[in-house]
Amino acid sequence: MEPTPTAATDAVEDPDAPWSARGRRPVGVEDATVEAVGRLSEAIEWIERARGRLYDFHQLSGRADLLIGEAVEQLRAAGHADWAERIDTELVGRNVIEGRWTFQIVEEYDATYWSVARRLRAEAAAALTAGRPHVYESELKERRRSRGRRHHESRPEPGT
Repeated sequence: MEPTPTAATDAVEDPDAPWSARGRRPVGVEDATVEAVGRLSEAIEWIERARGRLYDFHQLSGRADLLIGEAVEQLRAAGHADWAERIDTELVGRNVIEGRWTFQIVEEYDATYWSVARRLRAEAAAALTAGRPHVYESELKERRRSRGRRHHESRPEPGT
């Protein structure tokens, strides 16, 4: 039996398609659904960026704490034991927010928000676009590429 092209993209539904067919619109999926799932994917990308900023915050704060510890030792060596002790006891190892170091903030974000957002996106894609990620982007690429031109291919050649 021949696969059936979709009205919107002339893509075909082929359950045995290789990875290169990922992103292609499943038969019967409406434009509004593709756009909505695409918007959800875009939102998840922003969440991923926010998570990356949390890791930046985590690493920057941790590095600062280590540098402060080095400064404390240098102050001691320079004969400023009182300042070294004050900074050591008031700042080194201090929580960045009440009861938490930065790794705990990252862990809570992951558990409370990031993992839920990723799970819901995957479940929505499974239910609404046959689990195919980036259907919206795939169709955008098809509209914007120059057919027949090198580096404008729809998909990689098999085996690449």
